[in-house]
Amino acid sequence: MIKAGIIGATGYAGCELVRLLSAHPEAEIAAISSVSFEGKKLSEVYPSYIYLNDMVCENSDEVVSKSDVVFAALPHGLSQELAAKCKASGVKFIDLGADFRLESEDEYKEWYGGNFLDKGLHKEAVYGLPEFFREEIKGRDIIANPGCYTTCSPLALAPAVAKGLIEMKGIICNCASGVTGAGRKPNQGNHYPELNEGFHAYKVASHRHTPEIEQTLSKLSGEKVTLTFVPHLLPVNRGILATCYADLKEGVTYEQIRKAYEDFYKDEYFVRVLPDGMCADIHNIKYSNFCDISVHFDGRAKKLIACAAIDNMVKGAAGQAVQNMNIIFGLDEKTGLTIMPPAF
Repeated sequence: MIKAGIIGATGYAGCELVRLLSAHPEAEIAAISSVSFEGKKLSEVYPSYIYLNDMVCENSDEVVSKSDVVFAALPHGLSQELAAKCKASGVKFIDLGADFRLESEDEYKEWYGGNFLDKGLHKEAVYGLPEFFREEIKGRDIIANPGCYTTCSPLALAPAVAKGLIEMKGIICNCASGVTGAGRKPNQGNHYPELNEGFHAYKVASHRHTPEIEQTLSKLSGEKVTLTFVPHLLPVNRGILATCYADLKEGVTYEQIRKAYEDFYKDEYFVRVLPDGMCADIHNIKYSNFCDISVHFDGRAKKLIACAAIDNMVKGAAGQAVQNMNIIFGLDEKTGLTIMPPAF
């Protein structure tokens, strides 16, 4: 059994890791930690886990010492030193935060205000979006697990980008996320009276996920991609819907677009390219590691409209992290992640 440790287990992504790993046939949770709730049982923080997981939150050093792999579900700026400790101890490290996602230190400084503490570790880190970078992930020690927007938007656009069917200028990613994406710590913006029956954009053209989406699409296209990213906050707990717009290259037909998506994802279990006439819907992927994609062709405006839906806590966080764990330990990457989404 793989011994898995979770640092930051009482946050939303952390407790979702607990839920998924508890049902994993090849892994067991060795230890958990939480700064806010050290010494408390996880079931005291989340009563739904009572008698199912009554583990006590320890400190991070204890978690590392007991684990084969450590998942860090922490805010940015807190994972680099942990990664170094894990590397020194021969422990695999999967970071659900942003510390290892950007390859450019200049971009990291610009968007996160920090520095690369150990440039060698950053060179070793692999970006963990399996559908694109599976071969690079295998057997690696440090995985930068993508976030929710940075998973959903590239998955929506990848086939058109990789096949050169769209222009690389003028791409727009218009995304809406459930409130769990804001984390467990409450603030005015996710206070119930402020959020309920509302729907608004935030951090317009200034969200930190922008350079990460551009980085992935630039790798797939072979040229620099600059896009417009506009996130919105949905008054629901879970889910992300990305609606992405791009100009088609001259002469590109819907049949070419459709074939590109079906071919690109034909062997990807977790990506479901929906039949013509269907639209991706967060209702249909809840609690699962699936990404549903619907492809739409605006012949009049000569645009591709690609919609993608994921559960931001699963494929957009904990589920993808478990998928990455499966890959680096040589397991079938579906292991522990094949649960069907509920129908209602």
